[in-house]
Amino acid sequence: MASNSKVAGLLARKLFKLSLVDGAVSPERVAGILEYVEVHRPANPVMVLRAYHRLVAAELARSAAVVEHAGPVSDAILQAIAAALTAKYKRPVKTVAKPNPALLAGLRVHLGDDVFEASAAGQLRALAESA
Repeated sequence: MASNSKVAGLLARKLFKLSLVDGAVSPERVAGILEYVEVHRPANPVMVLRAYHRLVAAELARSAAVVEHAGPVSDAILQAIAAALTAKYKRPVKTVAKPNPALLAGLRVHLGDDVFEASAAGQLRALAESA
């Protein structure tokens, strides 16, 4: 069973690499790969597709930064954040604004597993934890 899992994971990674165009997941390529898997069923197709789905979902999470904000945030700020993250991670990053009044003031940016915070709520929490 572990051998089947390993083979499925290897195939999923190969399919995932074919899904990328200029470092970003291409919806057209994903559709083509799904059609290919449907026609040319590999051994353990469900296992392959689950592993492929995890890889694509993880990449999409690393490509979209959720910018939580307490007050209004301009498009210029969102574009500046996207540009900074694109430069830092060396891959295209888009931003999505999400209001969060619990922050009190400032921003919190989620990109995959990374969180960048510059908010009043975060500073108050850090202060409370240090006391």
